[in-house]
Amino acid sequence: MKSQVVLVDKSGEATGLADKMEAHKQGWLHLAFSIMVYRERSSGREYLLQRRALSKYHSGGLWTNTCCSHPMSGEPFDVAAKRRMEEELGVTQPLDYQLGDRFCYRAELDNDLIEYELDQILISEADQVNIVPVDDEIMDHRWWTEQDIDAAIADSPDVFTAWFTDVYSRVKAQLS
Repeated sequence: MKSQVVLVDKSGEATGLADKMEAHKQGWLHLAFSIMVYRERSSGREYLLQRRALSKYHSGGLWTNTCCSHPMSGEPFDVAAKRRMEEELGVTQPLDYQLGDRFCYRAELDNDLIEYELDQILISEADQVNIVPVDDEIMDHRWWTEQDIDAAIADSPDVFTAWFTDVYSRVKAQLS
């Protein structure tokens, strides 16, 4: 079965379904979500980031937020988040997701693909996350301090996915 994405208009109203790869080849606006898990430490806030597997259909080898994907048709964001956290990171523990901002972005990516998404951010605080990485999904993961992220964005923004800076800045602002 081919993966499908929910096509939407800019207000977020569903307009249909499309094959995921075709939507990315054509640059059709579709629904997505980005999860950011964070924890508070005495030294400051830390964010759980992942490095996408080299075999991913786009943005392989780049660092990004904890998890990101597309909800299935009719699937609530919290259910989609739980599903993808298990499928990508092997996380089965329950996390409490809060809705963050929703934003639209368009980016031309590698492999002649276009990411044009209405992206819903989900935020969860978790002191510990039991990760069993799925090799086809991620090649690395670690907790990053805000200072480390800010420095990496300033010095080498190309190590991050096209959407990461938007997600990070919105989550950071919401948590402030």
